[in-house]
Amino acid sequence: MSRKIDKAVILARGLGTRMVKGNDTAGLDVKQEAVADTGVKALIPIDRPFLDYVLSVLAEAGYKKVALVIGPEHRELREYYGKELQTERLEISFAVQAKALGTADAVLAVEEFADGDDFLVINSDNHYPLEAVAGLRELGGTGTALFDREGMFAGSNIPHERLRAFAVAKMSDDGYLQRIIEKPDEQTLNSLNDPIYISMNCWRFGSTIFQACRKIKPSPRGELELPDAVQYAMDELGERFKVVCVKGAVLDLSYRSDVLPVAKKLANVEVKL
Repeated sequence: MSRKIDKAVILARGLGTRMVKGNDTAGLDVKQEAVADTGVKALIPIDRPFLDYVLSVLAEAGYKKVALVIGPEHRELREYYGKELQTERLEISFAVQAKALGTADAVLAVEEFADGDDFLVINSDNHYPLEAVAGLRELGGTGTALFDREGMFAGSNIPHERLRAFAVAKMSDDGYLQRIIEKPDEQTLNSLNDPIYISMNCWRFGSTIFQACRKIKPSPRGELELPDAVQYAMDELGERFKVVCVKGAVLDLSYRSDVLPVAKKLANVEVKL
């Protein structure tokens, strides 16, 4: 049975360290270079800020309320999305993650916003296809959207060699997530049945995720990672995540070299907020 949700969370707290790195061959204009220098990928201009395109997909899918997880230093994000931008279909608010301690810690910042309701979680530097966020909205409970690797090879801006290192998912025969496998090696990939599905941090959560986020320990990178919280929720709390299998591709804005390819793919996309 479908239980439609109207709340979405966008993780925009990251430091953007990969974007900050200079790249003389990226071909960015002066405004794009200036924003890239700040690391705030959501605001990189592609005619208009990149995050506007992401928000437009959410509005089209039927979401009404969006919380942006930001840091206390993100004045530009707060100014643009809190004061300058006029929206008809979305109500935008902010949740502050005091320090960049990882994606699971970022989710804890939206507990008050969720207020016991299910909610979507996505990245601010990814443009997701409508079928992913709409599919999660239509589920009867918690779940994740996973992306066909061949579809990503065909339609994403992400170079193939980079895609091959992305996290993949193992799922049960009845369509539920079993495990997210980070940086899979060839042996692991060969052990998975085709099609292979990539995880791009696109989730529908319920209130159980907050308990899981509080229980996990930092990863080897020193961060509280959302996939670890999901695994804890499954293994220790009995949560089940229904998989929405998506053939459409995700666009990724991690590096300066991503900006022009993403701009090309979004060139004729209408933004309606």
